[in-house]
Amino acid sequence: MLRQDQVTLEVKTSAQGLIEITDQVQSWIGQTGIVRGQLTVFVRHTSASLTIQENADPDVRLDLETFFDRLVQENPSLYRHTCEGPDDMPAHIKSALTDVSLTIPVDNGHAMLGTWQGIYLFEHRHAPHRRNVILHLIGE
Repeated sequence: MLRQDQVTLEVKTSAQGLIEITDQVQSWIGQTGIVRGQLTVFVRHTSASLTIQENADPDVRLDLETFFDRLVQENPSLYRHTCEGPDDMPAHIKSALTDVSLTIPVDNGHAMLGTWQGIYLFEHRHAPHRRNVILHLIGE
């Protein structure tokens, strides 16, 4: 019998960077009782995004953050949309270059991530935020 469940995770950020949410996601999947199916992870913001990345070596996160900061400059003279601060338009661009939703298969009551893979919220703004991440699981 096909079932579905949904929850909103609130992720508190302190600044720009990658925040791993794998444990919260895996824990919630286990609570649903759904053993096999498809998980959608969706962030409800235009200045934050999601990614699946290596979670073994913290240097990977630092290198990704450094790369995106070099790729998308926080220079107000480059953008028209500057009314929300110098980090806002770059945050929108970084979000457009990454993902706002992920689809992950679920089996045995767990997201089928690789050995070194983790699910991350990628905060693109400097100030602390409360980000809403929707988890929707459909399966049996």
